Amino acid sequence: MKQPIKLVGFGVLTWLVPFIVSLFFYTAEGDLAVDKFLFKSIMIVLAGAVGAILLLRVFRGVNTDFVQAGITIGFTWLAINLVLDAIVLIGLLGTGVQEYIYEIGLRYLLIPIMSIAIGKGIAQSQAAAG
Repeated sequence: MKQPIKLVGFGVLTWLVPFIVSLFFYTAEGDLAVDKFLFKSIMIVLAGAVGAILLLRVFRGVNTDFVQAGITIGFTWLAINLVLDAIVLIGLLGTGVQEYIYEIGLRYLLIPIMSIAIGKGIAQSQAAAG
């Protein structure tokens, strides 16, 4: 990955966009304004869409070593999301660590899964094209 600013910037966006959108689902008192399960479903779909769009954009700058790029992108973005959540959700909002892992944290494993899968798909496509 030769574009570290883009890599980190897009990683921050994978966290920031869903976070900002999530704020619209809370009342001024801090209560969830919609059903908890609907909210979680919306957030998963939104985060997946944002991640997919950003993965396609970041992979445009990759010309070789697609699987390695997928690994680098995925684990960089995973780390960024976990650190930002630790600061905001655990640190500032007081979410318990176990609650965080159960309800949110494990879902972030989709980031490296998808980025590695895209890298592998591009590599296989390139190999087939010869």
